[in-house]
Amino acid sequence: MDRMQRAAGAVVGAAVGDALGGPFEFGPRGAFSARFPVPGAGGEMCGGGGWGPGEATDDTQMAVLVAESLLERGGLDLPDLFARFQRWAASEPKDIGLQTEDVLTNGMPWDLAAAIHFQVNQRAAGNGSLMRASTSAVHFASAGQEATMDAARRIAALTHGDRAAWEGTAIFHELIRVTLEGTDPLTALPDILSLVHPDHRGRYATVLAPDWHPDQATKFNGAVWPCLGSAVWALRTTTGFEDAIRAAIDLGGDTDTVAAVTGGLAGAYHGLGAIPAHWTQPLHVPLPGFDGRVLHLADLLHLAHRLGGRTGSCSSID
Repeated sequence: MDRMQRAAGAVVGAAVGDALGGPFEFGPRGAFSARFPVPGAGGEMCGGGGWGPGEATDDTQMAVLVAESLLERGGLDLPDLFARFQRWAASEPKDIGLQTEDVLTNGMPWDLAAAIHFQVNQRAAGNGSLMRASTSAVHFASAGQEATMDAARRIAALTHGDRAAWEGTAIFHELIRVTLEGTDPLTALPDILSLVHPDHRGRYATVLAPDWHPDQATKFNGAVWPCLGSAVWALRTTTGFEDAIRAAIDLGGDTDTVAAVTGGLAGAYHGLGAIPAHWTQPLHVPLPGFDGRVLHLADLLHLAHRLGGRTGSCSSID
């Protein structure tokens, strides 16, 4: 499969999963299949819970901000990215994670805000850095293993002071990288886990094990490691993009983010062509705080091609 088909699949797939999962957030298990029992029948981009049909949530909105900063600044400019996040947060988006909101609005400088939040609260292992990682994963994939995992950690650290969030985002980056190279990401997991910080390797080894099931999670899937584990489980136990997304949303809980992470992985694995057109056509991404802009499928494809067509730079331009 063409590398760009995989790259576009990762970006669009994450957005599709996000938009499909948003209306089912914090609902019961099995709600998606109960409402849409026949795969492929259509109508799943139903909206609800404050979201319009096909409307992406904060997960994709932040992923777009990451993409545009990387492209416009020619690499990883952490102060610029933090400023974009702040501008977005100040515009009162429909949804924003409590932890992310506090970090972006506490008035601290970009390089201290997340660390101080973690020092005070001792809790910062939410999936808010993982949810926005599809675009940066595609951008840095061509720079190699070390560079992509380093970039993931640095971007995650802007809003999440707990290293657990950094490591989960780094694993996701590397899973996307190997998938774009045509390697089965599931077979690459043991090697990837060896690169995880020792303090966090055990928890990720548990949730990424072949015999792990989300029912075994000891934390809500709003935490970064069960979220990633659930997404990998959905990829491992299904045979196509649509089935993977259905499995992810049917887990309940933080459905938009679990489905967004699943969509990024499954989109890269199965390719853009595997994503149903009746899911991509109504897809749209409002950008609160950015002059009323709304991105549609063509815009996401353009972003994906620009992200996937250049070598990522992880050097800061502070």
